[in-house]
Amino acid sequence: MPKTITSNQLLGEIGETAVRLRFLKIGFQFDGRSRLEAGVDGIAEVMDKGRPLARMIAVQVKATDKGRYTSETDAGFSYLMRPEDLAYWRGSNLPIIIVLYRQSDDTFFWKEVGTQIKDEERRLQFDKRQDVLDSDAVERLAALTVPKAGFGYYVPPIGGGEEALVNILPITLPTEMFVSSTPHTAKKAASMLLDGDAPRFDWIIHGGTFWSFSDPRESCCKDVVDLDQVEAIDTASLAFHEDQDEQNNFAYLLRKAFDHQVRNELRWNRDRKLFYMRALAENTSRSFFYEASKKRASTEVVNAVMNKADKSKVDFVRHHAFVPRFELLYDQWYLVINPTYFFTTNGFIPHSYPAALLAGKKRMDNSASLRGQVVMWHRFLTQADHEESNLLRQKPAAPRLRFGEPPVVKLATRVPEDVWGTQKKVAPEPDDGQERMFG
Repeated sequence: MPKTITSNQLLGEIGETAVRLRFLKIGFQFDGRSRLEAGVDGIAEVMDKGRPLARMIAVQVKATDKGRYTSETDAGFSYLMRPEDLAYWRGSNLPIIIVLYRQSDDTFFWKEVGTQIKDEERRLQFDKRQDVLDSDAVERLAALTVPKAGFGYYVPPIGGGEEALVNILPITLPTEMFVSSTPHTAKKAASMLLDGDAPRFDWIIHGGTFWSFSDPRESCCKDVVDLDQVEAIDTASLAFHEDQDEQNNFAYLLRKAFDHQVRNELRWNRDRKLFYMRALAENTSRSFFYEASKKRASTEVVNAVMNKADKSKVDFVRHHAFVPRFELLYDQWYLVINPTYFFTTNGFIPHSYPAALLAGKKRMDNSASLRGQVVMWHRFLTQADHEESNLLRQKPAAPRLRFGEPPVVKLATRVPEDVWGTQKKVAPEPDDGQERMFG
């Protein structure tokens, strides 16, 4: 009986050859294993401009002629790994990836296979945009070779670095602030002001002392202070106090002053401790136009998402939002901006189940979109500065916080895009009820 080579054997050889060529094209070495392999088809070595780095990755190739992957859409698909492969990979001392090659459209997709993965978690989800095996995957592949325990080691930059935008805005404080004694607690003072006209809460009361950047004698706050004790002092005397408790009190004053400053445009959600863009009308989107880094841009800061089946019905409304934190670093106060989203049913009523909506949106965001959000928030918070440049303005500006450009740092290597995705938690974390985008 004549010997034959099956179509599956041919396809396997074609797949391994195609994957080897793909690794060579992106600048890596790839050495195939012998016929005795049991779940690793080859070893890829990270190289930097032709220089081998002795950083190895185990590669398992799965080839198919044509047809669709499980649950395949334009965005992605799933792949079910075999239990015997998982059992074999658990003993590996190298990072392991699986590469899927489809001959009909010459596509290559890859995914890391964690050695701690359990049998019930053996279905991998592939993203057709992020999980392509090409030159854009070089940094992510190199990052796999960094040990997960211990101090690790440095993987040199491959293909150059990038500029990173730090999500902090330096604050220029008003030069003076007002203090006064008061017979009232903060709770009592707040209830008194609520009963009057045009209440304002850009102040704090601590230890019988009233603090504010605005003169209480010129507002409704005159009713809660001892008028003859009001004194203007240098802001720096309290802003840079060495006592940590005093710094915390000043940070709270900054948050209250900021709240008053943006009250017409932003809303504060106490449960999730974030500011979000205010809707102008029910079930209506809202755009913000601003000067981005290189050109004029716009974004829908309030987005009414329509129901896919019934285009006349709004499913939910998504608001751009951020979690604020005021921090003193050396002799400079900063506003830390942690971009996120807030969800309502119609622009005004908080959504009952926002976590799933936020998770879906986070999967779509990458480093560029997060960078864009930080830039957008800076432009939004500084738009009043441009309005004040109008020479026709005659009324003096009220004291307020001013925000500088977010600092830029030069990174030696590009940040792999997959670090912006949701990371699998190795241990439970405290739940404060707040969804975040930055870890």
